[in-house]
Amino acid sequence: MTLLPATVPASLLSVHRLDPASAGWGFRVDHAVATAAGETYVLSGLRRCGAHADGSADPAEQDFGYQLITRCTTDGTPTACAVFGQAVPGGAPSVLPESSEATLAVLPDGAIAVSSPPGSTHLLSPDLDEVLVSWPMPWSLTRQEDCREDPFAASIAVTPAGRLLCMVSEYGISNWAGARPNIVAVSGPGTTLGTGHKPVLHAVATLDARTDRQGDADRHTHVRYGDAPVWRGNRPSPSLTQALSELTGTSGSLHGYLDSSMSRPAALGDDLFVVPVFGAMYRSGNRGQEFSFALVDDGGGLRGRLGGLHRYEDSPFTGLNFTVVADPYRGRAFHLNRYGLYAWTADGVLRARIPTADKPFKPLVHFKLLECSPAGELLLAHRKQHLVLRVPVPQDLDGLAPAVEAALKSYGRERTALKKRYAPVNWLWPDSSAVVGHL
Repeated sequence: MTLLPATVPASLLSVHRLDPASAGWGFRVDHAVATAAGETYVLSGLRRCGAHADGSADPAEQDFGYQLITRCTTDGTPTACAVFGQAVPGGAPSVLPESSEATLAVLPDGAIAVSSPPGSTHLLSPDLDEVLVSWPMPWSLTRQEDCREDPFAASIAVTPAGRLLCMVSEYGISNWAGARPNIVAVSGPGTTLGTGHKPVLHAVATLDARTDRQGDADRHTHVRYGDAPVWRGNRPSPSLTQALSELTGTSGSLHGYLDSSMSRPAALGDDLFVVPVFGAMYRSGNRGQEFSFALVDDGGGLRGRLGGLHRYEDSPFTGLNFTVVADPYRGRAFHLNRYGLYAWTADGVLRARIPTADKPFKPLVHFKLLECSPAGELLLAHRKQHLVLRVPVPQDLDGLAPAVEAALKSYGRERTALKKRYAPVNWLWPDSSAVVGHL
Protein backbone atom coordinates (compact mmCIF):
# COMPACT_ATOMS: atom_id res chain seq x y z
CA MET A 1 0.00 0.00 0.00
CA THR A 2 1.25 3.48 -0.88
CA LEU A 3 -1.03 5.28 1.58
CA LEU A 4 -0.94 5.21 5.37
CA PRO A 5 -2.94 7.17 7.96
CA ALA A 6 -1.42 9.38 10.65
CA THR A 7 -3.22 7.64 13.48
CA VAL A 8 -4.04 8.68 17.05
CA PRO A 9 -4.16 6.15 19.92
CA ALA A 10 -7.78 5.39 20.76
CA SER A 11 -6.77 5.33 24.44
CA LEU A 12 -5.70 8.99 24.23
CA LEU A 13 -8.99 9.99 22.65
CA SER A 14 -10.84 8.01 25.32
CA VAL A 15 -9.08 9.54 28.32
CA HIS A 16 -9.95 13.04 27.10
CA ARG A 17 -13.31 11.92 25.70
CA LEU A 18 -12.54 13.81 22.52
CA ASP A 19 -15.44 13.78 20.09
CA PRO A 20 -14.05 14.22 16.56
CA ALA A 21 -17.41 15.59 15.47
CA SER A 22 -17.08 18.49 17.90
CA ALA A 23 -15.15 21.76 17.48
CA GLY A 24 -12.07 23.01 19.30
CA TRP A 25 -9.49 20.41 18.34
CA GLY A 26 -6.85 20.22 15.63
CA PHE A 27 -4.48 17.66 14.16
CA ARG A 28 -1.42 18.07 11.95
CA VAL A 29 1.30 15.94 10.36
CA ASP A 30 4.71 17.48 11.02
CA HIS A 31 7.23 15.08 9.49
CA ALA A 32 7.88 11.46 8.52
CA VAL A 33 10.95 9.35 7.83
CA ALA A 34 11.44 5.82 6.55
CA THR A 35 14.04 3.20 7.37
CA ALA A 36 16.04 1.20 4.85
CA ALA A 37 13.80 -1.78 5.69
CA GLY A 38 10.69 0.19 4.71
CA GLU A 39 9.24 1.03 8.13
CA THR A 40 7.89 4.55 8.57
CA TYR A 41 7.94 6.90 11.56
CA VAL A 42 5.27 9.62 11.44
CA LEU A 43 5.49 12.72 13.65
CA SER A 44 2.16 14.44 14.29
CA GLY A 45 0.44 16.80 16.70
CA LEU A 46 -2.96 16.75 18.43
CA ARG A 47 -4.36 19.76 20.27
CA ARG A 48 -7.59 20.90 21.92
CA CYS A 49 -8.16 24.42 23.19
CA GLY A 50 -10.65 27.18 23.80
CA ALA A 51 -13.86 25.32 24.53
CA HIS A 52 -13.16 23.71 27.91
CA ALA A 53 -13.22 24.69 31.55
CA ASP A 54 -10.07 26.30 32.94
CA GLY A 55 -8.55 24.41 35.86
CA SER A 56 -10.91 21.46 35.57
CA ALA A 57 -9.67 18.15 36.94
CA ASP A 58 -11.82 16.27 34.44
CA PRO A 59 -9.71 15.24 31.40
CA ALA A 60 -12.82 15.61 29.25
CA GLU A 61 -12.78 19.35 30.02
CA GLN A 62 -9.04 19.93 29.80
CA ASP A 63 -7.19 21.60 26.97
CA PHE A 64 -4.12 19.68 25.81
CA GLY A 65 -1.30 19.65 23.31
CA TYR A 66 0.47 16.39 22.45
CA GLN A 67 2.91 15.23 19.84
CA LEU A 68 2.97 11.67 18.61
CA ILE A 69 5.55 9.52 16.88
CA THR A 70 3.99 6.45 15.30
CA ARG A 71 6.00 3.54 13.96
CA CYS A 72 4.37 1.72 11.02
CA THR A 73 5.26 -1.50 9.24
CA THR A 74 5.92 -1.66 5.51
CA ASP A 75 2.18 -2.11 4.88
CA GLY A 76 1.28 0.91 7.03
CA THR A 77 0.11 -0.92 10.16
CA PRO A 78 0.90 1.05 13.38
CA THR A 79 2.96 -0.98 15.84
CA ALA A 80 4.18 1.58 18.41
CA CYS A 81 3.31 5.14 19.37
CA ALA A 82 5.17 7.55 21.64
CA VAL A 83 3.14 10.38 23.20
CA PHE A 84 4.89 13.49 24.51
CA GLY A 85 4.59 17.24 24.92
CA GLN A 86 2.66 17.21 28.18
CA ALA A 87 1.71 14.74 30.88
CA VAL A 88 -1.15 12.40 30.15
CA PRO A 89 -3.75 12.74 32.97
CA GLY A 90 -2.43 10.89 36.00
CA GLY A 91 1.04 10.52 34.47
CA ALA A 92 4.48 12.04 34.96
CA PRO A 93 5.61 15.18 33.12
CA SER A 94 6.86 14.65 29.58
CA VAL A 95 10.62 14.64 28.97
CA LEU A 96 10.19 16.03 25.45
CA PRO A 97 8.53 19.39 24.70
CA GLU A 98 6.05 19.82 21.89
CA SER A 99 7.29 21.65 18.78
CA SER A 100 5.47 22.02 15.49
CA GLU A 101 8.88 22.55 13.85
CA ALA A 102 10.37 19.26 15.08
CA THR A 103 11.78 16.77 12.58
CA LEU A 104 12.91 13.15 12.77
CA ALA A 105 16.02 11.31 11.64
CA VAL A 106 16.83 7.59 11.60
CA LEU A 107 20.40 7.24 12.85
CA PRO A 108 22.82 4.56 11.59
CA ASP A 109 22.22 2.38 14.67
CA GLY A 110 18.44 2.55 14.24
CA ALA A 111 17.77 5.07 17.00
CA ILE A 112 15.36 7.91 16.26
CA ALA A 113 16.49 11.50 16.73
CA VAL A 114 13.87 14.18 17.40
CA SER A 115 15.28 17.67 16.81
CA SER A 116 13.62 21.07 17.04
CA PRO A 117 14.62 24.75 17.04
CA PRO A 118 16.43 26.41 18.51
CA GLY A 119 18.66 23.38 19.16
CA SER A 120 17.07 20.55 21.13
CA THR A 121 17.80 16.92 20.24
CA HIS A 122 16.30 13.88 21.94
CA LEU A 123 17.30 10.32 21.09
CA LEU A 124 14.67 7.55 21.24
CA SER A 125 14.95 3.78 21.00
CA PRO A 126 13.71 2.26 17.71
CA ASP A 127 10.67 0.83 19.53
CA LEU A 128 9.83 4.33 20.87
CA ASP A 129 9.70 3.04 24.43
CA GLU A 130 12.73 4.82 25.89
CA VAL A 131 14.40 8.22 25.82
CA LEU A 132 18.09 7.38 25.48
CA VAL A 133 19.53 10.88 25.84
CA SER A 134 18.31 14.48 25.79
CA TRP A 135 20.16 17.64 24.83
CA PRO A 136 17.68 20.47 25.50
CA MET A 137 17.84 24.05 24.30
CA PRO A 138 14.74 25.91 25.52
CA TRP A 139 13.68 29.16 23.90
CA SER A 140 15.14 32.18 25.71
CA LEU A 141 16.25 35.68 24.77
CA THR A 142 19.84 35.13 25.91
CA ARG A 143 21.79 32.00 26.53
CA GLN A 144 22.59 33.00 30.09
CA GLU A 145 18.90 33.03 31.08
CA ASP A 146 18.67 29.25 31.17
CA CYS A 147 21.53 27.25 32.69
CA ARG A 148 19.87 23.96 31.69
CA GLU A 149 20.85 24.42 28.06
CA ASP A 150 22.89 21.62 26.54
CA PRO A 151 22.07 21.94 22.82
CA PHE A 152 22.94 19.72 19.90
CA ALA A 153 21.05 20.60 16.69
CA ALA A 154 17.86 22.20 15.41
CA SER A 155 17.64 19.54 12.68
CA ILE A 156 19.53 16.41 11.60
CA ALA A 157 19.76 14.61 8.27
CA VAL A 158 21.86 11.47 7.72
CA THR A 159 24.12 10.83 4.72
CA PRO A 160 24.75 7.33 3.26
CA ALA A 161 28.09 7.09 5.13
CA GLY A 162 26.41 7.96 8.42
CA ARG A 163 27.49 11.59 8.62
CA LEU A 164 25.07 13.86 10.49
CA LEU A 165 24.15 16.99 8.57
CA CYS A 166 22.94 19.49 11.17
CA MET A 167 21.44 22.94 11.39
CA VAL A 168 22.69 24.70 14.53
CA SER A 169 21.45 27.90 16.19
CA GLU A 170 23.49 30.75 17.62
CA TYR A 171 22.80 33.64 19.99
CA GLY A 172 23.89 37.20 19.29
CA ILE A 173 23.28 37.26 15.52
CA SER A 174 22.84 40.84 14.25
CA ASN A 175 19.88 42.39 16.07
CA TRP A 176 17.90 39.16 16.44
CA ALA A 177 16.69 38.20 19.91
CA GLY A 178 17.20 34.64 21.09
CA ALA A 179 18.91 31.79 19.29
CA ARG A 180 18.62 31.66 15.51
CA PRO A 181 19.47 28.84 13.06
CA ASN A 182 22.71 30.07 11.55
CA ILE A 183 25.26 27.25 11.07
CA VAL A 184 25.37 24.24 8.74
CA ALA A 185 27.67 21.57 10.19
CA VAL A 186 28.52 17.90 9.62
CA SER A 187 29.98 15.10 11.69
CA GLY A 188 32.45 12.44 10.68
CA PRO A 189 31.33 9.19 8.97
CA GLY A 190 29.55 6.54 11.02
CA THR A 191 28.63 8.93 13.81
CA THR A 192 26.54 7.62 16.69
CA LEU A 193 24.73 9.57 19.38
CA GLY A 194 24.89 7.78 22.71
CA THR A 195 24.39 8.57 26.35
CA GLY A 196 27.05 11.04 27.41
CA HIS A 197 28.49 11.24 23.89
CA LYS A 198 28.03 14.39 21.87
CA PRO A 199 30.04 14.17 18.64
CA VAL A 200 31.93 17.13 17.27
CA LEU A 201 30.28 18.92 14.35
CA HIS A 202 32.42 20.73 11.78
CA ALA A 203 30.93 23.97 10.43
CA VAL A 204 30.77 24.19 6.63
CA ALA A 205 28.59 27.29 6.21
CA THR A 206 27.24 30.22 8.18
CA LEU A 207 24.12 32.10 7.15
CA ASP A 208 24.82 35.47 8.79
CA ALA A 209 28.26 36.69 9.91
CA ARG A 210 27.06 39.73 11.89
CA THR A 211 28.18 38.46 15.30
CA ASP A 212 29.43 41.56 17.15
CA ARG A 213 26.88 40.97 19.91
CA GLN A 214 28.18 37.52 20.80
CA GLY A 215 29.66 37.08 24.27
CA ASP A 216 31.89 34.45 25.80
CA ALA A 217 28.93 32.29 26.79
CA ASP A 218 27.70 32.04 23.19
CA ARG A 219 30.17 29.36 22.11
CA HIS A 220 28.91 25.83 21.48
CA THR A 221 31.96 23.66 22.12
CA HIS A 222 30.66 20.77 20.00
CA VAL A 223 30.46 22.97 16.87
CA ARG A 224 33.93 23.82 15.59
CA TYR A 225 35.62 25.57 12.72
CA GLY A 226 39.25 24.62 12.46
CA ASP A 227 40.59 23.93 15.94
CA ALA A 228 38.21 26.18 17.88
CA PRO A 229 34.49 26.54 18.54
CA VAL A 230 32.45 28.59 16.09
CA TRP A 231 32.24 32.08 17.61
CA ARG A 232 32.41 35.61 16.28
CA GLY A 233 34.93 35.68 13.41
CA ASN A 234 35.92 32.01 13.65
CA ARG A 235 33.48 30.63 11.09
CA PRO A 236 33.23 29.77 7.39
CA SER A 237 33.58 32.81 5.14
CA PRO A 238 31.99 34.33 3.18
CA SER A 239 28.58 33.84 4.76
CA LEU A 240 25.73 32.43 2.67
CA THR A 241 24.06 35.84 2.86
CA GLN A 242 27.13 37.45 1.28
CA ALA A 243 27.83 34.68 -1.23
CA LEU A 244 24.26 34.46 -2.50
CA SER A 245 23.96 38.26 -2.73
CA GLU A 246 27.05 38.29 -4.95
CA LEU A 247 25.88 35.29 -6.97
CA THR A 248 22.47 36.82 -7.67
CA GLY A 249 23.58 40.46 -7.90
CA THR A 250 21.16 41.52 -5.18
CA SER A 251 23.50 43.23 -2.70
CA GLY A 252 21.66 46.22 -1.23
CA SER A 253 18.43 45.29 -3.02
CA LEU A 254 15.02 45.24 -1.34
CA HIS A 255 14.74 41.66 -2.60
CA GLY A 256 18.19 40.62 -1.43
CA TYR A 257 19.41 38.28 1.29
CA LEU A 258 19.93 40.70 4.18
CA ASP A 259 18.13 39.30 7.27
CA SER A 260 17.40 36.06 5.43
CA SER A 261 16.58 32.75 7.10
CA MET A 262 17.26 29.12 6.28
CA SER A 263 15.30 25.91 6.62
CA ARG A 264 16.48 22.35 7.21
CA PRO A 265 19.51 21.41 5.05
CA ALA A 266 19.21 18.23 2.99
CA ALA A 267 21.98 15.79 2.03
CA LEU A 268 22.51 15.22 -1.71
CA GLY A 269 25.45 12.94 -0.87
CA ASP A 270 28.14 12.48 1.74
CA ASP A 271 29.86 15.71 0.74
CA LEU A 272 27.19 17.80 -1.02
CA PHE A 273 24.23 19.50 0.66
CA VAL A 274 21.24 21.68 -0.22
CA VAL A 275 20.70 24.68 2.08
CA PRO A 276 17.37 26.49 1.47
CA VAL A 277 17.78 30.24 2.08
CA PHE A 278 14.90 32.71 2.02
CA GLY A 279 14.92 36.50 1.93
CA ALA A 280 13.43 38.63 4.68
CA MET A 281 9.68 38.32 5.26
CA TYR A 282 7.40 41.34 4.97
CA ARG A 283 3.83 41.80 6.21
CA SER A 284 2.86 43.37 2.88
CA GLY A 285 3.44 40.12 0.97
CA ASN A 286 6.44 38.03 -0.06
CA ARG A 287 5.73 36.42 -3.41
CA GLY A 288 8.60 37.49 -5.62
CA GLN A 289 11.06 37.78 -2.74
CA GLU A 290 14.52 36.34 -3.33
CA PHE A 291 15.24 32.70 -2.38
CA SER A 292 17.90 30.13 -3.22
CA PHE A 293 18.38 26.42 -2.73
CA ALA A 294 22.14 26.69 -2.31
CA LEU A 295 24.50 23.82 -3.12
CA VAL A 296 27.25 23.66 -0.49
CA ASP A 297 30.06 21.08 -0.29
CA ASP A 298 31.65 19.78 2.90
CA GLY A 299 34.62 22.09 2.36
CA GLY A 300 32.33 25.10 2.63
CA GLY A 301 32.33 25.91 -1.07
CA LEU A 302 29.20 27.32 -2.71
CA ARG A 303 28.69 25.14 -5.79
CA GLY A 304 25.77 27.20 -7.08
CA ARG A 305 22.03 26.71 -6.72
CA LEU A 306 19.28 24.34 -7.72
CA GLY A 307 18.36 26.02 -10.98
CA GLY A 308 15.34 26.67 -13.14
CA LEU A 309 13.05 28.44 -10.66
CA HIS A 310 11.40 31.80 -11.23
CA ARG A 311 11.40 34.13 -8.27
CA TYR A 312 7.68 34.95 -8.69
CA GLU A 313 6.08 32.15 -10.68
CA ASP A 314 7.67 29.39 -8.56
CA SER A 315 7.69 31.26 -5.25
CA PRO A 316 7.75 29.09 -2.11
CA PHE A 317 6.52 32.06 -0.07
CA THR A 318 2.92 31.44 -1.13
CA GLY A 319 1.69 29.15 1.63
CA LEU A 320 5.17 29.17 3.22
CA ASN A 321 6.47 25.96 1.61
CA PHE A 322 10.12 26.04 2.65
CA THR A 323 11.04 22.34 2.56
CA VAL A 324 13.60 20.79 0.22
CA VAL A 325 14.27 17.05 0.50
CA ALA A 326 16.99 14.99 -1.11
CA ASP A 327 17.79 11.42 -2.09
CA PRO A 328 21.53 11.08 -1.32
CA TYR A 329 21.64 7.51 -2.63
CA ARG A 330 20.70 8.66 -6.13
CA GLY A 331 21.79 12.30 -6.03
CA ARG A 332 18.40 13.98 -6.47
CA ALA A 333 16.56 16.86 -4.77
CA PHE A 334 12.86 17.73 -4.63
CA HIS A 335 10.64 20.65 -3.66
CA LEU A 336 6.85 21.07 -3.59
CA ASN A 337 4.99 24.36 -3.34
CA ARG A 338 1.64 25.79 -4.45
CA TYR A 339 2.84 26.09 -8.05
CA GLY A 340 4.53 22.79 -8.73
CA LEU A 341 6.61 19.78 -7.81
CA TYR A 342 10.26 20.14 -8.85
CA ALA A 343 13.12 17.65 -9.17
CA TRP A 344 16.84 18.24 -9.72
CA THR A 345 19.97 16.19 -10.26
CA ALA A 346 22.97 16.67 -7.97
CA ASP A 347 24.55 19.19 -10.34
CA GLY A 348 21.59 21.52 -9.80
CA VAL A 349 19.91 20.93 -13.18
CA LEU A 350 16.11 21.02 -13.07
CA ARG A 351 14.91 17.76 -14.61
CA ALA A 352 11.20 17.86 -13.81
CA ARG A 353 8.63 20.59 -13.18
CA ILE A 354 5.08 19.36 -12.58
CA PRO A 355 2.68 22.35 -12.51
CA THR A 356 -0.17 22.13 -10.01
CA ALA A 357 -2.26 24.13 -12.50
CA ASP A 358 -2.42 21.06 -14.78
CA LYS A 359 -5.58 19.04 -14.11
CA PRO A 360 -3.96 15.67 -13.19
CA PHE A 361 -1.77 17.38 -10.60
CA LYS A 362 -4.17 19.88 -9.00
CA PRO A 363 -4.53 17.64 -5.89
CA LEU A 364 -0.84 18.33 -5.09
CA VAL A 365 -1.81 21.71 -3.60
CA HIS A 366 -3.40 19.79 -0.71
CA PHE A 367 -0.14 18.01 0.15
CA LYS A 368 3.07 19.05 1.83
CA LEU A 369 6.43 17.43 1.15
CA LEU A 370 7.87 15.67 4.20
CA GLU A 371 10.88 13.58 3.17
CA CYS A 372 12.47 11.22 0.66
CA SER A 373 12.88 7.62 1.80
CA PRO A 374 16.02 5.48 1.35
CA ALA A 375 14.06 3.57 -1.30
CA GLY A 376 13.63 6.76 -3.30
CA GLU A 377 9.99 7.45 -2.40
CA LEU A 378 8.61 10.91 -1.79
CA LEU A 379 6.58 11.12 1.42
CA LEU A 380 3.70 13.59 1.07
CA ALA A 381 1.13 14.44 3.76
CA HIS A 382 -2.42 15.54 2.97
CA ARG A 383 -2.99 18.72 4.97
CA LYS A 384 -6.64 18.04 5.85
CA GLN A 385 -7.12 14.28 5.55
CA HIS A 386 -3.95 13.40 7.51
CA LEU A 387 -2.78 10.66 5.19
CA VAL A 388 0.82 10.04 4.11
CA LEU A 389 1.24 9.20 0.43
CA ARG A 390 4.37 7.40 -0.72
CA VAL A 391 5.28 8.21 -4.32
CA PRO A 392 7.95 5.97 -5.91
CA VAL A 393 10.37 8.09 -7.97
CA PRO A 394 11.66 6.40 -11.14
CA GLN A 395 15.38 6.33 -11.86
CA ASP A 396 14.78 8.54 -14.88
CA LEU A 397 13.27 11.79 -13.60
CA ASP A 398 11.52 12.22 -16.94
CA GLY A 399 9.12 9.58 -15.61
CA LEU A 400 8.28 11.49 -12.43
CA ALA A 401 5.09 13.07 -13.78
CA PRO A 402 3.47 9.72 -14.75
CA ALA A 403 4.50 8.27 -11.37
CA VAL A 404 2.91 11.17 -9.49
CA GLU A 405 -0.24 10.96 -11.61
CA ALA A 406 -0.57 7.23 -10.89
CA ALA A 407 -0.09 7.79 -7.15
CA LEU A 408 -2.74 10.51 -7.07
CA LYS A 409 -5.17 8.28 -8.99
CA SER A 410 -4.68 5.46 -6.49
CA TYR A 411 -5.13 7.81 -3.54
CA GLY A 412 -8.96 7.72 -3.53
CA ARG A 413 -9.15 3.94 -3.83
CA GLU A 414 -6.69 3.32 -1.00
CA ARG A 415 -8.31 6.01 1.15
CA THR A 416 -11.64 4.21 0.82
CA ALA A 417 -10.05 0.98 2.05
CA LEU A 418 -8.51 2.79 5.04
CA LYS A 419 -11.85 4.41 5.91
CA LYS A 420 -13.45 0.97 6.13
CA ARG A 421 -10.66 -0.18 8.47
CA TYR A 422 -10.40 2.86 10.78
CA ALA A 423 -13.82 4.58 10.49
CA PRO A 424 -12.42 8.12 10.87
CA VAL A 425 -14.58 11.10 11.78
CA ASN A 426 -13.44 14.48 10.42
CA TRP A 427 -10.28 12.74 9.21
CA LEU A 428 -9.12 11.76 12.70
CA TRP A 429 -7.83 8.19 12.42
CA PRO A 430 -8.17 6.24 15.74
CA ASP A 431 -6.02 3.16 16.32
CA SER A 432 -6.05 0.51 19.04
CA SER A 433 -3.36 -1.83 17.72
CA ALA A 434 -0.15 0.07 18.45
CA VAL A 435 1.71 -0.17 21.77
CA VAL A 436 1.44 3.28 23.35
CA GLY A 437 4.14 4.78 25.55
CA HIS A 438 4.33 8.17 27.29
CA LEU A 439 7.72 9.84 27.18
